[in-house]
Amino acid sequence: MAKSSETRAVHAGRHDLKELGVHAVPLDLSSTYPVCDLEAGVASIDSLAAGGQPKGSSIYARLHNPTVARFESALAELEGTLESVAFASGMAAMTAALLAVSMEGKRHVVAVRPLYGGSDHLLASGLLGVEVDWVTAEEIAGALRPDTALVIIETPANPTLDLVDIRKAADAAGGVPLLVDNTFATPILQRPAELGATMVLHSATKFLGGHGDVVGGVVATDGEWGRKLRQVRVATGGILHPLAAYLLVRGLPTLPMRVERAQETAMDLARCLEAHPAVERVLYPGMGEQSELVGTQMRGPGAILAFEVVGGFDGARKVMESLRMITPAVSLGSTDTLIQHPAGLTHRVVEESAKEQTGISAGLLRLAVGLEGVEDLWQDLETGLAMACTSEPVELGSVTR
Repeated sequence: MAKSSETRAVHAGRHDLKELGVHAVPLDLSSTYPVCDLEAGVASIDSLAAGGQPKGSSIYARLHNPTVARFESALAELEGTLESVAFASGMAAMTAALLAVSMEGKRHVVAVRPLYGGSDHLLASGLLGVEVDWVTAEEIAGALRPDTALVIIETPANPTLDLVDIRKAADAAGGVPLLVDNTFATPILQRPAELGATMVLHSATKFLGGHGDVVGGVVATDGEWGRKLRQVRVATGGILHPLAAYLLVRGLPTLPMRVERAQETAMDLARCLEAHPAVERVLYPGMGEQSELVGTQMRGPGAILAFEVVGGFDGARKVMESLRMITPAVSLGSTDTLIQHPAGLTHRVVEESAKEQTGISAGLLRLAVGLEGVEDLWQDLETGLAMACTSEPVELGSVTR
């Protein structure tokens, strides 16, 4: 029987709780595990080093942890993949994916901007020895080379919410693996593996955790790529902490409800912002040229939007500093609404020319909508936007209600 996303979210990773005789998910904080049968222990080490599962004892927490494995099973079920591999952060997951595809000696990557600023910086820096060609989605096929190891897209993109047709990108990539960063959409709104993606990456810190109290990353994929990713994780020590895995499993059952509730509010706020004289443009899936992908590739437009205010950097600064309920902070997907300045914060490390080409302007703000009432959020935003239109400097604490 087919399960709804709501049912999957509630029960994923919990299939054995009845057998264990517990209702809440157990947390295993062991740093090491007894090896009572040495031959079995040797077999387990060999399996883990090759990217497999333990043969009995987990040996050591850097190699495997049952609570982490439970989260991996749950996320794979939500994304519709055979498995997933969890890491200490989203950037650790991206790093592992790049190392995994490089294992056969290929070092060329084709990437579509914009990406999250940390991902962009990792690729552009050459730190991992990869060579990157930045292209538009339409240019993917023409940029491929015999040594191309990976194609990377993020849709909706951070921070401009650009949409990329995943199926077309997969077709353009041909036999080259396609990695899709699905952090903004979550598996509730979009399942890239069903559209041809080889690997689906999440910063689990965001919507999957959902409460602003966990840092993690995960890649959902098939069995062979899962094996390679675990090989990298064993060698580099980038495994997710078990307490973080526990918090992530705890957060998944409410993921559909949180995403859909925040999405409803984001839709209302996008319409209000579009009509405000202090806002030059609103960037939100479903508004503009790419709206046909909402309702087909994506179940809905999501809970993140961006808007450009009059006055450039100074206008954006005035808005952020005038807000009293919305939190001025990076990250997203939490229960409370966050606002941040991409050009000065998350994408500060991105080349200036790239920011200009992708529309990451000095006046752009990214709003990650939470679970507050829409009227309260709009009142706060209206206050900030009013200050963007003033010529006088804004003093913290000067705005009253």
